[in-house]
Amino acid sequence: MNPKKEIETLRRDILRHERLYYIDARPEISDYDFDQMMKRLQELEAEHPEHADPGSPSLRVGGAPMEGDFVSVTHDPPMLSIDNVYSFEELRAWHERVLRGLGIPDVEYEAELKIDGVSIDLLYENGLLARAATRGDGVHGDDVTTNVRTVRALPLRLDRGPSRLEVRGEIYISKKDFTRMNQEKEEAGEAPLANPRNTAAGSLRQKDPKLVAQRHLRSFVYHVVAAEGRRLESQSDCYALLDGLGFPTNPGRGVFRDLDGVERFIEEWHERRHALHFEIDGIVVKVNRREQQGELGSTSKAPRWAIAYKYPPEAAKTVVREIRFQVGRTGTVTPVAEFDAVHIGGSTVRRATLHNFDEVSRKDVRVGDTVMVEKGGDVIPKVTGVLLADRPRKSVAVVPPESCPVCAQPLHRFEDEVAVRCINQGCPAIVREALIHFAGRKAMDIEGLGEKAVDLFVAEGLVADYSSLYELTVDSVAGLPRWGRMSAENLIEQIDRSRSAELSSLIFALGIRFVGERAAKLLAGRFQTIESLMSATTEELVAIPEIGPRVAESVTFWFSIPANRDRLDRMRSLGLAPTFVAPVRGDRLTGKTVVVTGTLARYSRDDIHKLIEREGGKAGSAVSSKTAYLVAGEAAGSKLERAKALGIPVFTEDEFLEMVGEG
Repeated sequence: MNPKKEIETLRRDILRHERLYYIDARPEISDYDFDQMMKRLQELEAEHPEHADPGSPSLRVGGAPMEGDFVSVTHDPPMLSIDNVYSFEELRAWHERVLRGLGIPDVEYEAELKIDGVSIDLLYENGLLARAATRGDGVHGDDVTTNVRTVRALPLRLDRGPSRLEVRGEIYISKKDFTRMNQEKEEAGEAPLANPRNTAAGSLRQKDPKLVAQRHLRSFVYHVVAAEGRRLESQSDCYALLDGLGFPTNPGRGVFRDLDGVERFIEEWHERRHALHFEIDGIVVKVNRREQQGELGSTSKAPRWAIAYKYPPEAAKTVVREIRFQVGRTGTVTPVAEFDAVHIGGSTVRRATLHNFDEVSRKDVRVGDTVMVEKGGDVIPKVTGVLLADRPRKSVAVVPPESCPVCAQPLHRFEDEVAVRCINQGCPAIVREALIHFAGRKAMDIEGLGEKAVDLFVAEGLVADYSSLYELTVDSVAGLPRWGRMSAENLIEQIDRSRSAELSSLIFALGIRFVGERAAKLLAGRFQTIESLMSATTEELVAIPEIGPRVAESVTFWFSIPANRDRLDRMRSLGLAPTFVAPVRGDRLTGKTVVVTGTLARYSRDDIHKLIEREGGKAGSAVSSKTAYLVAGEAAGSKLERAKALGIPVFTEDEFLEMVGEG
């Protein structure tokens, strides 16, 4: 195949697979195969610059850092904000104003989830993304085209459609990615990110697109400003056009003939929002007909034809009973507030990390304080403020410890880090956390080696690090308190099984800073043996899509430490032989969303979700009209009732496993 034809074929195939993965949620190839396609495209484009194309998917990984300030863009029409209401009474008052403004007795509304992200304006000319701009002050924004090209869900090229198309939407960060980034921040001793929305906004203003690509920004598009040659009569028509052109669109929306339907939609999503993978802070209600939108017009700040119903914040008041100092597997000492149990966002919360001692000082949180607790991103509990009027008279400010609360060795604070660390690798807390991480389900998956077992083995001197796990015997374990011979045999069997764990599981289990599950899979896919990874250079690591300099430097640094290499050598001498198996995908569930509810007998929730994804399906969290099947275990609740009401096929665990060939 000649270079030009191969480049064109790769571009077409990569764009197709991006859509399958990021929009349709039914990938057909493994991440490794996708990365190899992207790498080959980048190599060919570098060798043949005459075939450069501004619509190439290779631009997703980011180019050279930009110089100077962002170029200003003028919005015409302006990007207005939307007025807010906080109760059904206020919503009905707005509805009455709409009816009076139109002079009609009723009106059709379109309602949709209000994504808590950053507004973006996208201009496509002759099918290519020509410009992307932030909202700015509504009239003038910044040109961030280079950064927006890294958002894989957004098309760089439209195969069909208007010659000139301008659309608007939201850029956001998923809850999972936000949690991952904050965990990496804490491990690095850096200040935590405030919230997903601010993080997305800051990402768009990065000067280095490669750093933006690492943030895994996502997008929903919801508004058509102009579509040359197309007549769009309603918001529904806009969504039909956007869906047809391959844009990612809001998954939660509906059209209603009256306000009662809108209110039911708002109530339905009040609880369901916790199951979403992204943050919302309310529901946007719009007059559906564009002609009526034009008739109602806008004020200088907001359209009269749209309103945002804002949900009340998920917060609760409680009392701090203790502030503990917790030592993590990297030695970071983290202050954790423990308080009276409160119910927030569908779960009971009893503790929240205070991140670091600078944060404790800034908020001045003390034992005995009455505090407000919220769920950041509807996921992570956090203390948002102290009610000083309720503070006990004899309260004492928290003082950062000078020595490790576990091993009593001096703590260190390194330059450019806010964290204080214990650097004693023999610290029982570091050893404990490293062992728990190593044995975890997403790592080496050693069943039976939980926190209590690890604590006992460390206290008895049976294990000093994870390599010594492979020296345990049935006899050495069976004589311990609460351990019989059968339970000891089961544990040793689990440890033996882990000797042939997948390579990606071992890489993740080693606890290398910044190397999470995704990075571990990328590294395993690229090197395929632990020996090859051990000898990899920083340059080879950075060449892997999605592996940035920070991860690469952390990996090479970890393997440069003799003690780490010695532990690996020791484990290999004890029979550790990790395997690399290229992911295999089926197609029994291609394009189908499957929701699992209740308690299953044969599969954990994580494992059955992996099975669904292996067969090309998507594991859903909430039952809707788009759900293809419901798998119901014991004690299935409201999801089962809703599935029956919607006529969705319901399977037992055994019936479902039979259908996907695992019966």
